[in-house]
Order: sequence, then structure tokens, then C-alpha cells
Amino acid sequence: MQVVGVTTQQEVYVASKERKFRINEILVLEDRELDHPRGEVVETLSYNRLIPMGMDKSVVDTQVIQSLEQIGYDIGSDEVNVAKLRLFAEAPYPVRTGVPVRAPRFEEVRRLLVKADPDEGMVLGEIRGTEALGDTVGPDLQNRVRLIENGEWRDQRGVPFLFDIRTMQQYPHIGVFGGSGSGKSFGLRVILEEMMKLQVPTLVFDPHFEMNFGERVPEWGEDAPNYTDRWLAVQVGREVGIHFPELSSKELINLLGASGSGLSDPMSNVIQSLHRRRDSYYSFSDRLANVSQAIEEGEKGLKKRFHDEDLSPTEVERVKHLLELLSQYGSLPLSSVKGVQWRLNRLEKAGLFTQDIKMVEQGLEQGRLVVIQGDTWLLQVFSTYVVNSIYWKRREYRDARMNGKEGTFFPPFVIVTDEAHNFAPKGVDAPPKKALKEIAQEGRKYGAFLILATQRPTLLDETITAQLNTKFVFRTVRGTDIATLREETDLTQEEGKRLPYLRSGDTFVSSAVYGRTVFVRVRASYTHSPHVSNPFDELRAVRVEQDDQILKVVREQLPIFDTELLDVLTQVNRECGCNWEVNRFKQELERWSANGEIVKKESPFVTRYDQPAKDGDI
Repeated sequence: MQVVGVTTQQEVYVASKERKFRINEILVLEDRELDHPRGEVVETLSYNRLIPMGMDKSVVDTQVIQSLEQIGYDIGSDEVNVAKLRLFAEAPYPVRTGVPVRAPRFEEVRRLLVKADPDEGMVLGEIRGTEALGDTVGPDLQNRVRLIENGEWRDQRGVPFLFDIRTMQQYPHIGVFGGSGSGKSFGLRVILEEMMKLQVPTLVFDPHFEMNFGERVPEWGEDAPNYTDRWLAVQVGREVGIHFPELSSKELINLLGASGSGLSDPMSNVIQSLHRRRDSYYSFSDRLANVSQAIEEGEKGLKKRFHDEDLSPTEVERVKHLLELLSQYGSLPLSSVKGVQWRLNRLEKAGLFTQDIKMVEQGLEQGRLVVIQGDTWLLQVFSTYVVNSIYWKRREYRDARMNGKEGTFFPPFVIVTDEAHNFAPKGVDAPPKKALKEIAQEGRKYGAFLILATQRPTLLDETITAQLNTKFVFRTVRGTDIATLREETDLTQEEGKRLPYLRSGDTFVSSAVYGRTVFVRVRASYTHSPHVSNPFDELRAVRVEQDDQILKVVREQLPIFDTELLDVLTQVNRECGCNWEVNRFKQELERWSANGEIVKKESPFVTRYDQPAKDGDI
């Protein structure tokens, strides 16, 4: 292997007759004057006599071809392998053309590839293009991962990709981007497993109910770690919620604004006028309902009722109370009062005010991964409250320590969410957006970090996207998203072209820690999602199970005449939990007879369904 063609301080071309080049592999240039610079293969191709020279659209120009011919390559008959090599560090002057090129030993490139201790870092996968280094990798880095390729499991061949979570103090926040089926959610699962391994307090918002870590992948056998005590799943409205008496008027305004399409100024005024410190849900809800009724009936209607001789003493007191409320709050718009009522009732029906967030806080204090599940709109509302709550607990503790005071300890934490563009959309206000934006910009100082995953990076708030110092980029097809990722990362033009064709589970990692983009294959996860089964396999399995159950009842009644169908159907519906009608039952009998499960025999007078004949029967 040797350098050919015109060279620059950043890029060179390398040619070889004996070996093909692997994309992303590392090579050493034997240029002593530049202290043996190292580079990565970013594009590779082969020439042979079957390719008309000059007709290809490759990156290799005429000067490279002329250089190959001058040093003895027979372009017309030899197969010539050419690679475009990008140097890791810019050289002070161009590399000398013709210098030999060789594959490195692992120790020569260890500092480029490994940035963390394997026992203290997050072991996320294998670095693509490092397979040639596998034999020289140190024992501390061997057998760290297993991978799945083309549906088959394989052992580690190259260098494991280790992410040092401690570097988030300097380069905070992580973005995980990729289209449907790209492996984005799978990669996020692997990251969360490593969070649990390191016992980093982590809060996950799971709108898809898929972040369950209780089901281990069988192929791992006994090698799979047990996460039972490392994670906790809670559902909004069941195990966790909002303790209403702790809400201030400002927090209540934010909360109710999140439950609908925002609050108008008159609605905010209604809450500020009617909400009292330490109000329970019921006291505030009753006050709201009474004011609404008083305004709706009006002074004339209430006075008319007050003078009604048939009113009981209790009813008289109630009318007096309504008149007092009317005199005090009669200027509030009725539509605004009812709008606040509707939003409050919606949250109450969802169970938001039946619990508190003590389980969340306790889980984080124990260093566990806390998964909060719920519908997207409910998670948006709840996340507004819980993110602000834990962020200010952490911030108050750090501020107290900075001022030399003894604050109540609350641990540093990581907030994780899939479908992040729903929580912090670009150009649109969303309930948790303000809190996430503040953490993105200021959280590093207080030990609060973000991991945001989305299929549509273009739709994510630009301020937040700019603060994601590490980005995992899986397969992305849309041109606008690719353009956004190119702007926000150091992906080269060649890597951008590869994005639509990446295999599921392959990802470009653009990290300030590495100072370049690393191509990684995500390791096999130890656990799997409850949604991992193929829905078409599920459909077939349920259909087979239902057929077996119903056929068992039908066969016990054979032979069946078409005059008896209603009696047999009654028993089928009762024993199998069906709700079939006679017409549906006939259709199923016809299908079973066509499949050979039963036999249909017709006569001029009656149709009979019977057992199929067995071998040897006449």
C-alpha cells in the first residue's frame, strides 16, 4: 500500500493491488517527517479492466490515475484498489506522495479509539473498521460485547466503543436520531442498560410503553445482568401524580395550560383570582364550580331564588354564598371560568391528582432508572411538573453548597425521552419545552443532563439541538433531516450520503470527546421490548389458538345438521367467549371443511358436518 496522486494536509489517496480497503479502517502513513500520521478510510473503490476509464463518477481524478500508471500499475489489466484517507489531525504540510502505508497495531491507535475505562464507561458496541485490530486488542477490551448481524449472533471482532459518562460534565447532553426501523429505540435501550449498570439516577418518559427491562434476551443465557433492583416503572395516574396542595398559582397555570392548547390571559386571571395557597383539588374545584354557577345565574336569578318561600335553610345559605361570590368575582368572564373547569376536570379524570411524585424522587435517590409511562399528552403535562420539581431540588442543593450552607442532598440525574420533538418542538410552545431548554443551557452546572431521541431532528427545538454535544445518528432518509444533522455534526459529505443506507443498528457517533465521527455497530441488548414480536406472527398465533379452542367444542357436537346450528352456536359462544351470529358460524364451518378440519356432506334435504375420514375407513 502506498500514497498516490495529489495530497493535501487533510486527505490523501492510497492504492494497493494486494488488498481491498475496508470503510472506516485506520491506516498509518510512513512519512517520518510528519511523525507517521494516521487516517481513516472514508471512501473506497476498485478499478479493473471491465470499467471504462473516465466513465466512472468516482472521487479519483485524472492525476491519481496518472500517478498509478507512473509507479507501475497496469490500469488496463490489474485490479487496483484505491481508498480516500482523511487524516485525524491536520498535517503542517502535505503528505509525501509514494510513502508506504500499513495497518496499525492497536497500541498505536488506542488513544484515538478508547476514551474510557471499560469497567467505568458505557460499553455500547463495536467500532466499525477495527476488525483488523481484533488480534492485538488488550485483554481488558476483549469479549466486551456481542452483536447481531443479519439475524445471527456473533462475538466481538474489533475494538469496543466505550462512552465515558463523566465527560458529560464538560460536553453535556446526548441526541439519538434515526428514522423508523433504524435501530434508534434499540440503541436507546442499550444506553439505558449501561446507565443502570453504572447506577446513574435516570428519569425516562416512555410514551410507547416499551422501556421495560424485566424480560431478558434468552441468547445471553446467564451472562445477562439482572436489572430487577436497578429500575422502576410507574404510570401517571396510577402510581404517580401531582399532589395538588403543593401547587402554587403559577404552577397551576402552567399545568392547566399544558392540558389544552394553552391558557388565555383571562383564564390565567381566573386561576390567580380563585386559587388559594394549600388548596386541595376539591376545594379549588368547588370554588370554581360555585363561581361558574353564580355568574351563569346572575344577580337577578339568584335574588329571585333567595325570595322563594319553599327554600330550605340550607339552600338559603347556599344562595347567600353564591351572591357573595358573584359580588366578588362577577367580573370574571364565564367562558374563561368554564375553560379552566374543563381543563381541571380533564386532568382529574386522568388520575393526575390522586398521587404524588415521591416514588420518582425515591427511585432517583437510590440511583435507579425510573420509567414514567402514559399517553403522550399526559406525559407532556406531568413532565412539566416533575422536571421542574427535581431540577429545582438539585439546583437548590448546589446553590446552598456554593453559598457555604448545608442543603438537602438531591443526586445529579439524566432525563431521557423518546419522541423528543413532542416535548420540545421547534417554533411551537409546548408545556415541558421551557424546562428542557433551561436544562439544556444551564443544567451542566448543576448536574442535570438530557438524552433526547427523535425520528425528526428538524422538528426539535434548535436551541436544544445545538446543546447536544454527542449525537448518535442512525439511518435517516429525509433530506431535510440529513441537512439538519450535517449542520449540527461533523458528518462529512460522504457520510451524509451513506445515512439513507445504514443497516439497522449501525450509527455514526459525532462526539466532541472524540473530535470526529465514529462509525459504530450497537451491541446486542440484554433485555427486549414487550413489543418485539412481529404483529403478523401474533395475528396468526391468535387465529390458530382461537380455531383450536372453537374446533374442540364443535368436534364434540359432530355430526351437526344445519337445522341444529343455533343450539351448537349458543354453546360455542358460551364456552369460547365469542359473540358470533349464525351467518358467521356458517362461514367458519365452510372454511374448516375446505381446510379438511371437518367434512361437509350435502343431500337434497339437509346439510351435515361430520368428522373427516381416518386412514383405513371405508
